[in-house]
Amino acid sequence: MDGNLTKFLNCLHTATGAPRGYIEPHTLSELWFHTGTACNLTCPFCLEGSAPGDNRLNRITLSDVEPFMHEAVALDVKKFSFTGGEPFIVKDFVNILSFASSLKPCLVLTNGTDPLLRRLHQIKPLINQPHPITFRISIDWPDEQRHDKDRGKGTFRQSLQAITKLQKLGFCISLARQMEVNEDAAEIDNQFQKLLQANGYQGDIHIVAFPNFALPGTSPAVPDITENCMTHFQTAESRQTFMCAFSKMIIKKNGRMRVYACTLVDDDERYDQGANLKAALKQQVMLAHHRCYSCFAYGSSCSER
Repeated sequence: MDGNLTKFLNCLHTATGAPRGYIEPHTLSELWFHTGTACNLTCPFCLEGSAPGDNRLNRITLSDVEPFMHEAVALDVKKFSFTGGEPFIVKDFVNILSFASSLKPCLVLTNGTDPLLRRLHQIKPLINQPHPITFRISIDWPDEQRHDKDRGKGTFRQSLQAITKLQKLGFCISLARQMEVNEDAAEIDNQFQKLLQANGYQGDIHIVAFPNFALPGTSPAVPDITENCMTHFQTAESRQTFMCAFSKMIIKKNGRMRVYACTLVDDDERYDQGANLKAALKQQVMLAHHRCYSCFAYGSSCSER
């Protein structure tokens, strides 16, 4: 049997033969673009395995993404979002962001370190774009030593600086942090609020916490998600909140632009949905990737909609 067909059939049922859970996309509310897995940092926990010079996913250009943005607008997309790697090491990224924000509101996920800080003079004029740009900056823990242990000495302070500088320029900011098992989420979020306000941030910041998604290409053991799971523990309304129900991600791999089911599954070719957004929206998304369990169990989502 063809290897790709075998992989597809394995998606349809769990190891015990039960029908696997799935999501029926209902709209394209948010379109994500992966700017490439190249990054200025080498974080050992990175769900993309990003690092300096990494090319698992290629860097994008404005000419790469323009056709998808136009198609998305025709499909009534509400927002464009960008992740990496580190978007601001991509030469064309400010031009991409300028074009995207001329069409729709934008969200940028960034580590907020040197690549962003060096381009603040290019980012500043974007405050006048027709649609707003929001930045989400990663600070793993409200503890400088613990954060810098994995991200590199000085990165904690750089990210704090990026948050306050961007706010002063008029941009809205959110923060991404890591989540621990059995944590006191309210207390940790409170520590972050105090930290940011002590460093000049005005008001409360929106915080998004993420579990450990494991490295790309790995297969940690997680419970299977069956059709029964999706009907017994989820409702029709809650199923529509899964990212794969309302969003897609565009990646560049081996020089080809592709549509993937969501932001968390670009290491698995079973979720390659072709090169056309309209066609991709007609495809069921089988919940076979181990990261799908994080969405099911914790309500994890990269979206801020």
